[in-house]
Amino acid sequence: MVLTNNKRFYEKLKTIRHHGIVKKPKKGGWYYEIKNLGYNFRITDFQCALGISQLKKIDKFIKRRREIVARYNKAFKNIGAIIIPTEKEYAKSAWHIYIIQLCLDKLKVGRKKIFETLQNEGLGVQVHYLPLHLQPFYKTKFGYKKGDFPIAERYYERAITLPLFPKMTDQEVKRVIKIFKKIIDSYKNESWFYCSPKYIL
Repeated sequence: MVLTNNKRFYEKLKTIRHHGIVKKPKKGGWYYEIKNLGYNFRITDFQCALGISQLKKIDKFIKRRREIVARYNKAFKNIGAIIIPTEKEYAKSAWHIYIIQLCLDKLKVGRKKIFETLQNEGLGVQVHYLPLHLQPFYKTKFGYKKGDFPIAERYYERAITLPLFPKMTDQEVKRVIKIFKKIIDSYKNESWFYCSPKYIL
């Protein structure tokens, strides 16, 4: 689904979603021209109805997400071995996901071990997102290689996404916080403090 209030974008999106086709009624009811490269991106009526119904709930969804993020931030802000996400004053995030960054030099183990331990505790953690330039298609097509985008790579090596969805109960949020803090505490170095400036993107 794409939403826009820009008429130029709207007209172009209409053609892209339908094979790049533009109808020309004056040349006959059947006549069309392909003006741009397009695809078959038309969704079903059922999907449209579902999307419209969900949009009516979006304010409630975002409100709940923001409540959960506020609780996460409060609980994690003094954990020196991680960096929590921030929201700029001029922005209002919908908090699609909640990603923390690990300060690996403050921990005894790597991201993979922490990820697996969290999963074994029953937390649905994930990693977002793998750097595109390291994907086979982009490496083959454009010749990208490891080291070309070091900031993206450094971010990826340290990122873990914690559970966040509107139907999370307060009890579930509390459980995520408790387990995450327990695991980070168990793996931190004895002589750790706060993340050094080199970790800040």
